[in-house]
Amino acid sequence: MGARGPVPNRESDLARPRERRGGETTAVTRGKARNTRWPAADPDWHPLARDIYLGCKNSGQADFYQQSDIAILRSLMEDLSLYKNSRKRSGQMLMTIMSALSSLLVTEGDRRRVRIELSEEVVEETPASVSVLNDYRAQLGIAQ
Repeated sequence: MGARGPVPNRESDLARPRERRGGETTAVTRGKARNTRWPAADPDWHPLARDIYLGCKNSGQADFYQQSDIAILRSLMEDLSLYKNSRKRSGQMLMTIMSALSSLLVTEGDRRRVRIELSEEVVEETPASVSVLNDYRAQLGIAQ
């Protein structure tokens, strides 16, 4: 699980990069990422469990998941379904499920605690004035 405490600011919100703030930086041990396969969501799962599973599958953090993470997530969705469909619910069971989901970096706060930030793709758009000029040039047969 990530560090405890308040959710850190986004890297872009900081006045200077974290590595320049001093303190120790830990070297990263690297391995090779493997291809993953996402089994279909179990139709018997509680609708909320199905939503969480599909949300994880379609979210940016899925880029970091390996097959073991997906297996744990499926197991958690089974447990969450049993919890949600139960007449007697245990607060401890819910805390355990939420803690395990946190270790899979399901929420933005969880990801920011371990310094993973998901950003939107930047789509470069041509300004309208340039598009109009390019169309005009094309009509006149002028090469760019």
